[in-house]
Amino acid sequence: MPGDLMTGYHHEKDQILRRLRRVEGQIRGLQRMVDTDGYCIDVLTQVSAATKALQSVALQLLDDHLGHCVQDAIAKGGAEADAEVAEAARAIARLMRA
Repeated sequence: MPGDLMTGYHHEKDQILRRLRRVEGQIRGLQRMVDTDGYCIDVLTQVSAATKALQSVALQLLDDHLGHCVQDAIAKGGAEADAEVAEAARAIARLMRA
């Protein structure tokens, strides 16, 4: 829920930030590889690793969202529950397309 002060991932925020910093390092490494004309397959391998790392973070965030925001909305019921479920479904669809 966008207006909530506490997010579903609140308790895992430090872990998520560490993972994102690791991905940031991977991206900087990719930039160096391209800058120094790294071998195409090596660059592609690292792109794949960075993509998988970001997908892993996305899945963790989605899991936290379902377990916190969506679950709370369903417990309250009504239009808010329907909206949260629809929003989660759209997020899952975006992840599937990525």
